[in-house]
Amino acid sequence: MFGLERLIPAGIRPRRSHGARAVVTGAGSGIGRAFALEIAARGGQVICADIDESRADATVALIERNHPGAAHAFRCDVSRREDVEVLARFAESLFERPVTLVVNNAGVGIGGKHVGEIGFDDWEWALGINLWGVVHGCEIFAPQLRAARHGGIINVASAAAFAAAPSMAVYNASKAAVLSLSETMAAEMSGTGVAVTVLCPTFVKTNVARDGRITEQSARLADTLMRLTGFSPDRVARTTLDAHDRGQLYVLPQLDAHLIWRLKRYFPAQYTYALGLLDRLLPQENPTTTDRSAVSDKTGV
Repeated sequence: MFGLERLIPAGIRPRRSHGARAVVTGAGSGIGRAFALEIAARGGQVICADIDESRADATVALIERNHPGAAHAFRCDVSRREDVEVLARFAESLFERPVTLVVNNAGVGIGGKHVGEIGFDDWEWALGINLWGVVHGCEIFAPQLRAARHGGIINVASAAAFAAAPSMAVYNASKAAVLSLSETMAAEMSGTGVAVTVLCPTFVKTNVARDGRITEQSARLADTLMRLTGFSPDRVARTTLDAHDRGQLYVLPQLDAHLIWRLKRYFPAQYTYALGLLDRLLPQENPTTTDRSAVSDKTGV
């Protein structure tokens, strides 16, 4: 799970998250906001991109209290390639040098329906943000990162990428693709000075369950689990940035994520059977969608 840089003594290891020229998508709330705040606290400059410009402005205001001039808001719909291209040009113009850190965080929650009940509109909406948003960020910013010859990219996926929980097919598929993309990029960037890290949390205390397209019963369950077991976004951001500094590819910040990772690999048949049994035992609900506006922060399973 770790790069060769782990063999370098900690005192001389490059700390990519410190003094970074950074772009964070979905920076208007949740994990994205936490990343932006922490990067600024580490002496970096950060562009806070979000589909909701007022949320991005609010994040910038929080940063400006302690780090004047360190943050800039930018409205960006990551599902639109043109928006991300403009964001990349803005970043290069603002910093007058290539970016050194990109955090592809923007994402939406979706769940509560079985395959065959989901509908193509929901598939296209969620994949447009959760998958294509990350693809756009990687494809468009990769040249700047290679030009910098130092820094990295952090893709926010989820433990859903490997957990394969029922009634979450769209979310699972989008995050599994982000995980695979990140693994591929890590190999491609090897030796360039650019590191790739993929974050795979379970529950993080954000508003993703309330603001996504999630059926009411599933949203209530997710809210309860976040409240009882979720990590704070600040803790997740710090953990991930520290891991990125070490050249670590995978970040599974919670114990349950590690447990799912191992159960799935060591006991695949039993794991799948148990998930199916649990799905049949849970009360079924009317598969109407709680359709709220697209949001910009993300959580795990």
